[in-house]
Amino acid sequence: MAVSVRDVAEAAGVSVGTVSNVLNRPDKVSAPTVERVQRAIERLGFVRNDAARQLRVGRSRALGLVVLDIRNPFFTDVIRGAEDRAAEHDLSVFVANSDEKIERERSALDLFEQQRVSGVLITPIAEDLPRLRRIRDRGTPIVLVDRESHEHGFPSVAVDDVEGGRVAADHLLALGRRHLALVGGPTSLRQVADRLDGAQQSVAAVPDAALEFIGTRGLTVEEGRRAGERIALRKRSARPDAVFAANDLIALGLLQGLVMTGDIRVPDDIALIGYDDIDFAAAAVVPLSSVRQPAELIGSTAVDLLLSAAAGEDLDTHVLFRPELVVRASTGSRPA
Repeated sequence: MAVSVRDVAEAAGVSVGTVSNVLNRPDKVSAPTVERVQRAIERLGFVRNDAARQLRVGRSRALGLVVLDIRNPFFTDVIRGAEDRAAEHDLSVFVANSDEKIERERSALDLFEQQRVSGVLITPIAEDLPRLRRIRDRGTPIVLVDRESHEHGFPSVAVDDVEGGRVAADHLLALGRRHLALVGGPTSLRQVADRLDGAQQSVAAVPDAALEFIGTRGLTVEEGRRAGERIALRKRSARPDAVFAANDLIALGLLQGLVMTGDIRVPDDIALIGYDDIDFAAAAVVPLSSVRQPAELIGSTAVDLLLSAAAGEDLDTHVLFRPELVVRASTGSRPA
């Protein structure tokens, strides 16, 4: 039986995510840990390409990938990571954009099954997964991307979004901000709900702090701009003094809406932090603080898990990366 990534992790006494980092981004791991993982790889005889050679006969040399919004640079980077890793195994990636619409997700999944892809990577819209279970039970392995799962037969790779929400809120609270708002939605998206949950946990621990949720219909620049305009039109005393945007696209729209609609200075009047750390975050007129996700690594790790699942192993592997705070000008401390 082929040695799996999980076997290496257990032998080295580290997480599956750490093994993935050693294989893909060793510069992110301490030298002693890299050495320990490499010793385990050598001792067990782990070969990374084994899973690819065991793909089921009769299927195409392609993988299907369904993302929530292809306009979001975060998902563009996830796609890049998945395509790069797939190319190493002589595989192609078919990409579909659900646009956060369940009917488009279903159409993409139907098409992928018709094309007999070797497996499906997906950021699902809904919490319930009956359609994905049926596809999996018919022989197509599935990996959840940017979505944590603990269900048998659905490997997953994601970032700890609850922790990400805490990181963002803790940063704003440490600056002395007390009237926080989280802008984003809908909360039916697991990522939004988890980020809100984490922020609420942090705010609840500070007696004089409060968190307001401002929902949006989607995670787009336009929705962020509309939310910013609504905030700017409030009386000054009713405005939050800090805003956590559920992603960077919302944050960029918020920045525009706040500055153009009202006499609001960022960060002096309202500190602003986003999520994902897309390239545009650093290039904004007020460079955005953000909670970084390793998008390309998420994509490449998802392909690794899918290949293992296609080989009949590691069906319960769930890789959860930790988010990273990136501080820029949009959350400068309040002037004395």
